[in-house]
Amino acid sequence: MAYEQNTGEQLLSGEQYLSFMLDDEEYAVDILRVQEVRGWTPVTRLPASPEYIKGVLNLRGAIVPVIDLRERFGFEPRPYGPTTVVVVVKALQEDEERIIGLVVDAVAETYHIQPEEIRPAPRLETSIRPDFIAGLATLNERMIVMLDLDHLLSADELALEQLTPEDE
Repeated sequence: MAYEQNTGEQLLSGEQYLSFMLDDEEYAVDILRVQEVRGWTPVTRLPASPEYIKGVLNLRGAIVPVIDLRERFGFEPRPYGPTTVVVVVKALQEDEERIIGLVVDAVAETYHIQPEEIRPAPRLETSIRPDFIAGLATLNERMIVMLDLDHLLSADELALEQLTPEDE
């Protein structure tokens, strides 16, 4: 896995993103939303949950729902291998921070992308809902899909609420 060397000056000049691979395409999320990257380990499956929700894992005492992004986006399922990881991210849902694990094929790189380098995604018929996409960035002739974690979580709100206990 290749990562760019970061300097303080670079951090001030643009946003930093963690990219990962799904179905041979590169996707990215704001690195400030990434809590950690973990190797794939089996999770506890819960009954009556959608197929793309793989289950929950215990992360230092917190129960974290785990979503397979490949399946969530309607891509063909693939067996998990040595590069499969869970990217644990923070998303905002009605001013409340939620932690969720995203199963991806592999982590790719970190990038510094200026806000003006991110273009709106065209409205096309795809298996990925348009509100999940924050925009597109082109780096070195590669197109990177920037994901909107807050919309991704809010779309799964009902399914995730069934998996996590109510705060008492």
